Amino acid sequence: MSSAPTASFGRVTVFFGDKNGKYPDGNQVIVAGSDSRAAFDTPLVANRIGPDFTATDLVVMGHVHEDHMAGLHLVPRAEVHVHRGDLAAARSWEGMAAHFGVRPERLPAMHANIAKKFHYAPRPDAIGYDDGAVFELGGSRIRAIHMPGHTRGHCVLLVEPEGVAFIGDIDLTGFGPYYGDATSDLGDFRRSLARLPDIEAKVWVTSHHRGAYVEREHFLRDLAAFAAKIDERERTLLGWLKERPMTLDEMVARRLLYPAHIQEVWVDDAEQRTIELHLAEMAAAGSVAIDQGMWRAT
Repeated sequence: MSSAPTASFGRVTVFFGDKNGKYPDGNQVIVAGSDSRAAFDTPLVANRIGPDFTATDLVVMGHVHEDHMAGLHLVPRAEVHVHRGDLAAARSWEGMAAHFGVRPERLPAMHANIAKKFHYAPRPDAIGYDDGAVFELGGSRIRAIHMPGHTRGHCVLLVEPEGVAFIGDIDLTGFGPYYGDATSDLGDFRRSLARLPDIEAKVWVTSHHRGAYVEREHFLRDLAAFAAKIDERERTLLGWLKERPMTLDEMVARRLLYPAHIQEVWVDDAEQRTIELHLAEMAAAGSVAIDQGMWRAT
């Protein structure tokens, strides 16, 4: 019997992780069709659900990160389907390492950390799917809608006819969008956020922290606040460079995303990638420029 709180929407059940799925946990979606049972991703809470999860026939991954693979070890015979953009990351540690883009000398510590915290094990049997893929479960179907930015293969998974959209790590948290990996893309994230309201859904379920939205106005309000974090970060960077010219390393050390007490092994790489993406956009717009390794406001 599951110890996690739940919410049901027709054939769809959401099992909420610790603190409403706040990282490192997440929210587990199960779709019980008349022919087969599907799970969306497998966060840590999957380890506390029991037969409702372990009876899963297929896992449809909205994207691949360590915290979304934490229950795969419990369903070794289930088919695992992953968008082709993230497929290599699901199949091997080498693929996951390239996905993260963490510096080679930091990878052993990162591997040990996610193996311990998230039961990490690759799935070399993972099957690739494309944008628009449909999974028929009997009475319900899942439609994958490619929404990249967070990762190259990030997708929204829409359950029809229930109208439940699992929006994954477009998670609407106060932290804001995360695009700090090697396959992340800031422009793609902006476009995905703009397209998200066009999906015809009645319920929106996030991987983390927010949980399930059942009121469109509430969803749209939090989506707007989430998207606004991107421009807020740009203004912060521009403010730094108006104070004085800075190197990329100086900006990374100042921390755009994470407070100083966060000392995870991947943080500096995520900060660098995020800042680089913003600087590229800002340079293209003419608001910043670089000269001999020093970035300055123009």
